[in-house]
Amino acid sequence: MNLIPPIKAAPSCADDTDPTSLTVFQARSSILDTITPISDRQRLFLRDALGRVIAEEIISPLNVPGHTNSAMDGYALAGDELPEAASQEYRIAGTAYAGAPYEGGCASGECVRIMTGAPMPTGTDTVVMQEHARVVGEERVLLSPGQKKGRNVRQAGEDIPEGGRVLERGRQLTAADLGILSSLGIGEVAVYRRPRVAFFSTGDELRSIGEPLGKGEVYDSNRYSLYGMLKRLDLEILDLGVVRDKPEALREAFASAAGMADLVITSGGVSVGEADYVKATLEELGRIRFWKIAMKPGRPLAYGNLGKALFFGLPGNPVAVMVTFLQFVEPAIRYLATGRVWKPLVIRARALTSMRKRPGRFEFQRGILSLSADGELSVTDTGKQGSGILTSMSRANCFILLDEQNAGVSEGDLVDVQPFEPFTLREGPRAEGRGPRD
Repeated sequence: MNLIPPIKAAPSCADDTDPTSLTVFQARSSILDTITPISDRQRLFLRDALGRVIAEEIISPLNVPGHTNSAMDGYALAGDELPEAASQEYRIAGTAYAGAPYEGGCASGECVRIMTGAPMPTGTDTVVMQEHARVVGEERVLLSPGQKKGRNVRQAGEDIPEGGRVLERGRQLTAADLGILSSLGIGEVAVYRRPRVAFFSTGDELRSIGEPLGKGEVYDSNRYSLYGMLKRLDLEILDLGVVRDKPEALREAFASAAGMADLVITSGGVSVGEADYVKATLEELGRIRFWKIAMKPGRPLAYGNLGKALFFGLPGNPVAVMVTFLQFVEPAIRYLATGRVWKPLVIRARALTSMRKRPGRFEFQRGILSLSADGELSVTDTGKQGSGILTSMSRANCFILLDEQNAGVSEGDLVDVQPFEPFTLREGPRAEGRGPRD
């Protein structure tokens, strides 16, 4: 009787532990250690710089505000002249406007009618808002007691002092930043060049929208998910379409992408199947640094270099594509663009359902984060968590983070949650008896 020798099982995506896999933390650190941020610069007019990464430190050439001015419409006077126990009458010496300051003085027993933003007249240091005043004659006003010296006045340089640091290099410019720069009279800034990212899908079974589907064929959803995630970032995006599972086709696509991009992303073809050529082609044309991570979904992820370009070979399953992009590719792109380590927001929420998990891998379960009627953050999963169930990402507004040591979650446990960007809380049920205006 011939005995068939037992099959020695190799580590697979079904395993909870694999000693050859990196942890999520190790993978993130390893990726950032290999990246040299972009240093190429260009100058842009202010309105064209929104969302771009500033390449120079901004030092203020002037004070903002440029002069000590009123924060309110009201009456300016010397703080030592304020009424104490009872209302007091004052002569209105003149009026100060934001664009037309009052040039005269303010003597004892006098005040100056002043508008918001107007420079404080000589001899004044306090503004009594007009709601605490009553005009009693053509040139006289009654001011109420209880005022404080120095109130309702904005000092010169209170927001930004001349010579002060305003913006640091590496910051992504916001709408508020554009306002600040314009308040300093700065009309153009130096910014870093946008990263160029090329991406394509691999697979003989993939068809583009509009093509008929044959047996075993599917529409390519990964390129659209990737495009949507890349579009949120400030990038030059190069969509190279679908590449067939042929070594010669992959070599040509890799060489083309590496020649035009700072970072190349593929989806599919990084597992151990007979038609999974991405990893082998990367080893041939570039350098592979790692290709397995102890996580779920998304264990097979190839990272390395194609010439000077960074390379990410993402899994083929649609949820795994999105999870690995958000956990590894986006932080890499942000570091490439800014030179700053970016970490997504992680908060604590109470689990409304139990969640099954075995120790060994870091799981990114898709969840729905809500705000209960009593103001507590709570989370529930989206249901089935398979890596091919893309609707779990569509329904979700967060990841539920279950680390390698986690052995499952019971209802009522506190868990770590990573909200998606942009993020909107799902509101809990309205308390009984409350209307929309309560």
